Amino acid sequence: MALRIIRKDKDAVLRLKAAPVRKFNAQLAVLLDDMAETMEVAAGAGLAAPQIGISRRIIVFRGEDGVMELVNPEFILRQGESVELEGCLSCPGIYGEVARPLLVRVKGYDRLGNPLELEGEGFMARVLEHEIDHLDGILFIDKALRLFTDEELQKIYKDV
Repeated sequence: MALRIIRKDKDAVLRLKAAPVRKFNAQLAVLLDDMAETMEVAAGAGLAAPQIGISRRIIVFRGEDGVMELVNPEFILRQGESVELEGCLSCPGIYGEVARPLLVRVKGYDRLGNPLELEGEGFMARVLEHEIDHLDGILFIDKALRLFTDEELQKIYKDV
């Protein structure tokens, strides 16, 4: 496994619509392993392939039982709405209030090409939509109702 460089918000690859994965092979497995390690070291909740400069429809994220992988994810259901604070490994030092679904159901494939379907509620729904947005060239700052810097958040929470 190898750590990959996380691309920042000005990088053009983050604004592309990622291409679907067509080959489920050893190269994909290595990429998934590298993404998981990169996410873990960066202490992220999720990571999309475009964030490491690869415009493919692949995400990894922290699940209840450890790191989960999803290739070619598609939403089946999005339900409810909640506005919460979120950040992004590609936008360091910036946070925003973003409206996201309370419940999502997503279908896709595992690293071997086996179909799978999963459901996420609350924080997990937020993570899934955030990461899948990356696959469509959307950053959380595009959807934020309000943005904050580290300093602004520290001041807000200090005053509470």
